[in-house]
Amino acid sequence: MATVINRRPSAGEAWVSAAGRAMFRRPDTALDVVGEARIARGPAAIGPAPAPLLVGVIANIRSHRNMKHGMRLDHWPDVLYTAPETFEALEEALRDYAARGIGLLVVNGGDGTLRDVMTAAARVFDVMPPMAIIPSGKTNALALDLGIPEGWTVRDAIAAAQAGRFVERAPVQVWRGDAARPDACGFLLGMGGFVRATELAQSTHRAGAFNGVAVALSLGWSIAQTLFGGAGNAWRRGTAVRVQADDEAPATRQLYLLLASTLERMPVGLKPFGPARAGLKMLTVNAPPRHLFRMLKPILSGTTGSPAVAAGFARTDPRTVRVQLDEAFILDGEHYAGGDLTIRAGAPIRFAAA
Repeated sequence: MATVINRRPSAGEAWVSAAGRAMFRRPDTALDVVGEARIARGPAAIGPAPAPLLVGVIANIRSHRNMKHGMRLDHWPDVLYTAPETFEALEEALRDYAARGIGLLVVNGGDGTLRDVMTAAARVFDVMPPMAIIPSGKTNALALDLGIPEGWTVRDAIAAAQAGRFVERAPVQVWRGDAARPDACGFLLGMGGFVRATELAQSTHRAGAFNGVAVALSLGWSIAQTLFGGAGNAWRRGTAVRVQADDEAPATRQLYLLLASTLERMPVGLKPFGPARAGLKMLTVNAPPRHLFRMLKPILSGTTGSPAVAAGFARTDPRTVRVQLDEAFILDGEHYAGGDLTIRAGAPIRFAAA
């Protein structure tokens, strides 16, 4: 069950908190002279006090930083906390937040927590509220993309929101069949070798490596597996994926790797999608990968490489991608079953930024 640590302030408490005590005095009458006419000016009109910003926090008490350093839960009248243990409890908590009319949804966790919150929120909110991320997970790709400092707090996020400092990012949405809502929402989707690389990254987490270090280690090990594996090696063999991007004809391809993301800045300076830009971006690498060693630099640095190397991979900016595959795929670190999928960018979400 979700645990709501703070209650919502009453209407009277909220207005008192927002407006404080109003002090009035009778102003002196100011006189202006225009020619010979004297114009008396009364006091300036006083508008209504702004409504307080009600904040709802979804906290993952098992996130890496929260477990290591503890999670501070200050009892503020304008902040609601919940730490749901299951996805069903998370959806219930978000329905409660929606009914209360929160003005900022804060996620205290890593990429996986953010993925779950966005996925559940897509089922609850007709229009997503502004959001903020407190990076406390093993991987925090969106926080890195937005430039959120590691020590950011809930109060920092609230201050940024009140100052109007927002950056828009559209999540990657995965739809199945004729569903009315997306099956999952995240920021980095991968198929083929990315699934095996993610499993390696989870091993590096157990060894104590996180964020960019984990990415570098898993990338290096993936390259080694591919370079030195035989013809029957699973890394080199790739994954059969039926792909249809936008209005193109569908085609079944043997892919070493498929990546899709809406992030504009990747961890450790990687540029698999080329120059930074908004929107859905996709990278495909054919299997078996030829000239892999020479392909690494252009793929990781965002350049093209020689014609022979460039023929082995493609960067595109599709609006919608329809894929069919039997194997699992990864979305922000989580395994999902394959099948008949539609991948596209969702509506942009406003994230508070430093």
